Amino acid sequence: MTLSVNDVKRIADLAYIEISEEEAKATLNQLSGIFNLIETMQAVDASAVEPMSHAQNVVQRLRDDVITEADQREICQAIAPQVEAGLYLVPQVIE
Repeated sequence: MTLSVNDVKRIADLAYIEISEEEAKATLNQLSGIFNLIETMQAVDASAVEPMSHAQNVVQRLRDDVITEADQREICQAIAPQVEAGLYLVPQVIE
């Protein structure tokens, strides 16, 4: 993809960025380098590469899903102002 200095100025204008002629030329050089890198990367045949979820081959340690806490529902609801059918009742705040 090729850009011109006018394209860079137009993009800067759309982003409400003031840019001088020198800054536009420097930005054009940087963007051209980025686009060239992207074109180079797209030219590589990666069809045999398996997608990875992480850059390194790491494995997440998993633990057994075991209940470790005691059920304290009755204790917590005993101190609540209002409870009905196992649910906490709160005042209506939106009409």
